Amino acid sequence: MEKNRNIKAKANDGDDKTRRRSRPAKKRVCEYCQGHIAHVDYKDVDRLKKYIAENGKILPRRASGLCAEHQRDITTAIKRARIMALLPFRGE
Repeated sequence: MEKNRNIKAKANDGDDKTRRRSRPAKKRVCEYCQGHIAHVDYKDVDRLKKYIAENGKILPRRASGLCAEHQRDITTAIKRARIMALLPFRGE
């Protein structure tokens, strides 16, 4: 019986290290809601570049920190800017 207890103790040693608790992430506030910006403009390329990754992909909502409404608007604006050749389709 003592042998089984030793095996279980060894198995738990690794689990305890991986279950460390960290502080919850600070809640990000939507930049557009906070700044009271009513319209997302596809011609505002400098602002849209913040929401595009290096490889050219549009950042997801959890990474951009935008609310759902403005994330949809940003996505549409980025796609329009790409078609108008203001932004590249691929990373630079």
